[in-house]
Amino acid sequence: MPDVRPGRHELGQNFLTDRSVLDRIVHLVSQRPGPLVEWGTGNGAVTLALSELGRPLEGVEIDSRRAAELRRRIGPHVCIAEGDILRHAPPQDAVVVSNVPFHLTTPVLRHLLASTTWRHAVLLTQWEVARKRAGVGGTTQLTAQWWPWFTFTLDRRVPSSAFRPRPNVDGGLLLIDRRREPLLPDTDVRDFQSWVAKVFSSRGRGVAEILRRNGVPARLANQIAQRRRRSQAPVLPRDLRAEDWVAAYAAV
Repeated sequence: MPDVRPGRHELGQNFLTDRSVLDRIVHLVSQRPGPLVEWGTGNGAVTLALSELGRPLEGVEIDSRRAAELRRRIGPHVCIAEGDILRHAPPQDAVVVSNVPFHLTTPVLRHLLASTTWRHAVLLTQWEVARKRAGVGGTTQLTAQWWPWFTFTLDRRVPSSAFRPRPNVDGGLLLIDRRREPLLPDTDVRDFQSWVAKVFSSRGRGVAEILRRNGVPARLANQIAQRRRRSQAPVLPRDLRAEDWVAAYAAV
């Protein structure tokens, strides 16, 4: 049984206690091949559930006391290491699983996306973060910068009642999968990301004008804006999809 004692506030520990959510995480992971890595094992609830898959599993936990306790309760095919998830390098083609500490969401995502070894990630994050990263209701600059190389999918909302202690906001299951065929070559990462940041910070009356100011031919800029128009409100960079960003960048 997982340790049900409250998490340490200074470590941002909100432990998952809902069995249906644990089962969903295991199901999502089971569909993705590769060695398993769990960032932040906490009380071991997710770790124990994942261990039932019988696949190699490495857990990384910064709380030395909880890491030691979990080692005594887990199977021999699971390795629990004490360490900082922001410094951990996942093994080749790994599936990264994490109930991400809410206060570390952005650093964890940046560290994960910058790593070149893993292939799939199943993450439990704050609900609004999961929505925005998946481009629901408007995407963010960070997602747009990585879209040519990854897909971002929102699986479901997780109520705050599924955690102990109970956080102030709901969570969301976010799936990130590395594209087998990237939309742009890896050599374009820096240039593309710099250009996307420039577009997001530019002013203009809608995305067509913004794209034109950043080197996109007027005809293509207008086509992209028209494709994403849903109302009389101006289309903004947050409304663009991966294929829009790639087409605009290629034209530049």
